[in-house]
Amino acid sequence: MARDNLAIVVKGYPRLSETFIAQEILGIQQAGIPYRIVSLRHPTDKKRHPINDRITGAVDYLPEYVYQEPMRVLRGWLKARKMPGYRRALNIWLQDYRRDRTANRARRFAQAMVMAAELPDDVTRIYAHFLHTPASVVRYCAIMRGLPWSCSAHAKDIYTSQDWDMREKLRDMDWLVTCTSANVDYLRKLAEDPDKVNLLYHGLDFSRFPEDLPERPLRDGTDAENPVRILSVGRLVGKKGYDDLLRALAKLPANCHWRFIHIGGGNGEKYKKLATELGIADRCDWQGARDQKEVIAACQSSDLFVLASRIEKDGDRDGLPNVLMEAQLCGLAAVSTAISAIPELIEDGVNGKLVPERDPDALASALEALITDPRLRETMGRKGNEIVRRDFSFYRGMKELAERFGVNSQSDEQAAIPAEQPAAE
Repeated sequence: MARDNLAIVVKGYPRLSETFIAQEILGIQQAGIPYRIVSLRHPTDKKRHPINDRITGAVDYLPEYVYQEPMRVLRGWLKARKMPGYRRALNIWLQDYRRDRTANRARRFAQAMVMAAELPDDVTRIYAHFLHTPASVVRYCAIMRGLPWSCSAHAKDIYTSQDWDMREKLRDMDWLVTCTSANVDYLRKLAEDPDKVNLLYHGLDFSRFPEDLPERPLRDGTDAENPVRILSVGRLVGKKGYDDLLRALAKLPANCHWRFIHIGGGNGEKYKKLATELGIADRCDWQGARDQKEVIAACQSSDLFVLASRIEKDGDRDGLPNVLMEAQLCGLAAVSTAISAIPELIEDGVNGKLVPERDPDALASALEALITDPRLRETMGRKGNEIVRRDFSFYRGMKELAERFGVNSQSDEQAAIPAEQPAAE
């Protein structure tokens, strides 16, 4: 099996909320697999993670909208229509468009034509991150170019997509990896060949984290001058449940002293307004988007981590958020919800507490139990660190992915896959 030369297709690059993708791309680079990044959108974040500075592959940006680059789209069509697979790709797209008459679907075919026309001839496989929009572009392009393609699926892309769309993509691709057992079970029911769907946890690169856990003060919420520091990291979007969390915090006893620190992008005005209405605004610290080094530093200086994830009406949800693994690796006990794959990491009463989604009362009770018991927090945090180091190493998954891309001899693996390093650089 020859080593692939990849075109890695992502929705946007770089993105602060997609550290796991950057980490994987860096792993592909370190494994000596040739690649280039193809992004459907230009970056919008004002900051970027340090890991993105280590990624040296070429980045191609496709036209986000046809009207912005009409001549580029026209040139793409003139070249793509001469390709042997163009007619089949067009027929598949027309069939898709009849079932999904949206401007988004139309744009994807335009992007696919540009990508098919501009992709270098030495690319041997296209690899999509996310099963919805990026996989649509990849599918049409791969058919035009006659190239094999594969996909990595995550959460929103699975649970907000139509079954027919995922079923037909699974039929056409070589294989798919996804980051939770819950996702595997769901997608295997849709696939004609269930063996195409495989579990591959994102995992963490332990070398970017301190090896030793910090010595945390035994804060118990009794000292107003030294409150328990409660951290949450996540975009300010509905599926993260920050309105549920704020309502839970407001339910804590008046003599329970805490400070809530939030890190993440998004429009925070409605949450700040809610905190004011609930009378807890003076206890909330909204820090906005931060890079991974800053997130790790916040984990090191906090006492407790919380993420009130929930399933939205359109099906959007978290899978297994990387921030939960990062907090656990830093020795933080975690309070979260028993949805999706979160129970694959957090075992209730062992390394954290799990509560039902959309239940501020239950969330408040779990928070109070850990705020007032620093010894329990410490025990759970150490157990969480042990579980992540045992089960969620990035290197284990990266070795399997490299094999899928043709790094298949023992000597290749030893040379290409970097050795796991437990300490931060």
